[in-house]
Amino acid sequence: MSLQEKVMTEMKAAMKAKNTVALESLRAIKSAILLAQTDKGGGGELSEDDEVKLVQKLVKQRKDSATIFMEQGRTDLAEPELAQVAVIEQFLPEQLTEEEIEKVVVQTIDSIGASGMRDMGKVMGMVSKELAGQADGKTISSIVKAKLSS
Repeated sequence: MSLQEKVMTEMKAAMKAKNTVALESLRAIKSAILLAQTDKGGGGELSEDDEVKLVQKLVKQRKDSATIFMEQGRTDLAEPELAQVAVIEQFLPEQLTEEEIEKVVVQTIDSIGASGMRDMGKVMGMVSKELAGQADGKTISSIVKAKLSS
């Protein structure tokens, strides 16, 4: 079942349950899917990787917005954003823990023989490709920096 089909199924359930937060979140995903399909040209289907990247982007946008709202003391605006994050994250693959990410980073550093911060780009590229959809780029980056600088 494609992401679009899953979203449509969940939208029907959210409409029946009158769950406005879920409905708003699901509509955002549907809208992003349709935009991505039309950007590619003739209404082509999105690959699974493209779908994961799209959902990750939506989650990141909402987390960033919530952070900004919290910094400004606007919890009334941050809470709906975080509620939408919870709904949207259901469509991402299982997220890895920091310990699991750290293991992959250490293995990658050992396999390519990275020795300092100058190798960060190589390590980030390989780890990001391997953990696509399973870890946040910011988390990966902080772990890679810590391992390469020590």
